[in-house]
Amino acid sequence: MEFYTLQLGPLGANCYIIETAPRQCVAIDIGGDTDYLMSLLMKRCMKLSKILLTHGHFDHIGGVEEVRKETGAEVFIHADDAKMLGSAEYSLHKDMYGEPFRPVTEFTSIHDDCRINDGDTSFRVIHTPGHSEGSVCYLCGDMMFSGDTLFQGSVGRTDFTGSDPLAMVRSLKRLYLLDGDYRVFPGHGSETVLSTEKITNPYLRRFKGEL
Repeated sequence: MEFYTLQLGPLGANCYIIETAPRQCVAIDIGGDTDYLMSLLMKRCMKLSKILLTHGHFDHIGGVEEVRKETGAEVFIHADDAKMLGSAEYSLHKDMYGEPFRPVTEFTSIHDDCRINDGDTSFRVIHTPGHSEGSVCYLCGDMMFSGDTLFQGSVGRTDFTGSDPLAMVRSLKRLYLLDGDYRVFPGHGSETVLSTEKITNPYLRRFKGEL
């Protein structure tokens, strides 16, 4: 499976472009810099069919509406974060970013353990609240797109409006208990491996003694 990683938007959030069929792809999170993304699609002769969002914070959704309008791609977000797509306040855009807010006007709400199919590829939705109420991870084969839930050596912040430290602990334990191993592609920073994070990441390592 071919995929590409771009750092987009004001905070350089990772955007992942995954080929799901010949000349067809989905994007996970689009924080901005839409010209850069569109040029990649044109260069690779790929049609963007879906945009999967790990959560609704401004640095992950800033370019979504422009790309949606240009490509016709369907947007997916967990129901608990859907309100962020239309709100500069809930998305944290109002307090942290000076550019005009562009609400996402069309989207599909998703829920825990549903699947999003595209081409020959299936993405399983794992609801992982904590960083935000509707944060999710997407599982695709041996890959996990973890958004701002799990990073290399760390986890997402839980001091924002809508964050919940206790929910984050439960979400991380759920990831710890997943069967098998996964290559982890986070919303910021470098990729890692779930088995490595279980050993080295203090936020996951804590669960070892509980099992």
